[in-house]
Amino acid sequence: MILIAGTVRLPAGRLDAARPSMASLIEASRAEAGCLEYSYAEDVLDRGLIHVSERWVDREALDQHFKTAHLAAWRATWPSIGIGERDLHLYEVGESQSI
Repeated sequence: MILIAGTVRLPAGRLDAARPSMASLIEASRAEAGCLEYSYAEDVLDRGLIHVSERWVDREALDQHFKTAHLAAWRATWPSIGIGERDLHLYEVGESQSI
């Protein structure tokens, strides 16, 4: 399983403008084959900091995600919404267990 975790930052004043693009990306990504989880969450204490969490069945599914039109469309919005700092990490992990 592939896990992507980290953060992206955008100006707090641009959050409302970014939400439709983020929602489109998340909905389309969740519908992809091999996507187990795809979530963005705003930090409660740090406005403009978005926590990213993705789980994919394997690297092949993630590689296909990187080729999608909806990811390209999301990336194209970055200059207008002010996406700046990105701190994302990819982890290859075993199967998850409930605790």
